[in-house]
Amino acid sequence: MRFGAHLASLFAIATLIGGIATMGHAQGDPRPSNPRTPPSNRPAGGLPRLPADSVTQQSVGLPGRTLTFKATAGTIKLSNGETGAELADVAYVAFQLDHADAATRPITFAFNGGPGAGSAWLDLGALGPWRLPLDNGVVHPSTPPVVVENADTWLDFTDLVFIDPPGTGYSQVVGGDDARKQLYSVHGDLEALAVVIRKWLTSNDRLTSPKFIVGESYGGFRGPGLAEKLATEQSIGIAGLVLISPVIDFRAMGSPNEALTWAIRLPSFAAVAREKNGPVTEAQLADVERYAGGDYLQDFMRGPRDAAAVGRMVDEVAKFTGLNHALVERMHGRIDKDTFLRAFDRSHGKIGAFYDATVTAYDAFPDSRRDEWLDPIVPGFEAPMASAMVWLYAHRLGWKIENQYEMLNNEVAHRWDYGHDLQALDDILALKRMLALDPNFRVLVAQGLTDVQVPYFGTKLLLAQIPDYGGAGRVAFKTYPGGHILYTRDASRQALRVDAQNLIAGK
Repeated sequence: MRFGAHLASLFAIATLIGGIATMGHAQGDPRPSNPRTPPSNRPAGGLPRLPADSVTQQSVGLPGRTLTFKATAGTIKLSNGETGAELADVAYVAFQLDHADAATRPITFAFNGGPGAGSAWLDLGALGPWRLPLDNGVVHPSTPPVVVENADTWLDFTDLVFIDPPGTGYSQVVGGDDARKQLYSVHGDLEALAVVIRKWLTSNDRLTSPKFIVGESYGGFRGPGLAEKLATEQSIGIAGLVLISPVIDFRAMGSPNEALTWAIRLPSFAAVAREKNGPVTEAQLADVERYAGGDYLQDFMRGPRDAAAVGRMVDEVAKFTGLNHALVERMHGRIDKDTFLRAFDRSHGKIGAFYDATVTAYDAFPDSRRDEWLDPIVPGFEAPMASAMVWLYAHRLGWKIENQYEMLNNEVAHRWDYGHDLQALDDILALKRMLALDPNFRVLVAQGLTDVQVPYFGTKLLLAQIPDYGGAGRVAFKTYPGGHILYTRDASRQALRVDAQNLIAGK
């Protein structure tokens, strides 16, 4: 879920060509045959190798019920299927409910994005049996990392496996730079995760279980391509996806010359402005959606030399966003997210968060022309979330190691290979292919209304272009109060749980 200031370093898509399709053919552990891998208990990076799997029995007492379950903190080893060379040790946490029929019990695999983000965000933020209270998005580095039992856990209706892709969480790349080059890429990442999921299902005898994938942010990009890769290369069928705050198509997001780039953020800007008077729903944004998808686009296409068109844009954008009219006029009615975040609460010297612009912090350098602030959400959340995850591993899951838990690994983000043309990346093709192929395949796309990094209106327009393929309602688009990490808000987390339960139950 790592994004930073530049969109190109934040998202990618699950494309389905080339790579390491033969990786991990063997069902058992890999053969450590790469002579460059140190023949010790340390990978090339120098960290101690991960400990043996830990299996414990757990229970949580929740309102109206007590859940007892098996918890596993473990590792799945990846190797090159042709040479046997070690590639990575992939850490995961699995929760499996006691006294359930494993043959019919749903199993859900969850991961975050980045690239470079560990799965603690979804585990301790929303889905798992324990939760770090996120105080409706107001969390700081000094927030005590104390977890509570999660009344909103999804364990009631599905078993859960949280996967940390190589280089995130406790997962380690052990094959050196060649392995990193392979795994830190759109294609290699998909292929590695497909093997991890197949190997977990096989070793835990869960091949007959209904299988689902939950991905947040870049993890949402992985979803459609990963489902296709599992079906076509690993002989694993996925019943459905929950995609949280995904970018479906980069081309709608990246170019300053594209009208949609500017139009799709206007409803999110308006949602932020209107939240000053209380929570906002998508229905209450119908007027700005109509404007953004209609008159705004028409006036935009008339160009900046058409003074009348620019004047209309300035008046409407200022009205919807709450920004100073003179600022909007200076920008010719084209407001980028950085300008909005810095200008919206300027009177109080505060800036908004990329992930939820209603969450603010003081601008560290209010007199600087450059944008040099720390985003109020990611640096605020990272320290308590990572510390809570380390505590959970050590004191609940019996997996105590000294390695750092990588919530957001900048090295992974900086080295990520998006392919030749980032702007050409889109995941709509894989999504269409899976919906057309499998009449039982279903999808829930969930987005927060005040997320200005991945505006909901852009996703809504793109999903509207997908045919029904023989049955309506198989792609559900839901919006919630809140931002990119929408589950930080209690009501949104609870609503997302209900929607996910309905999807998994096939309702």
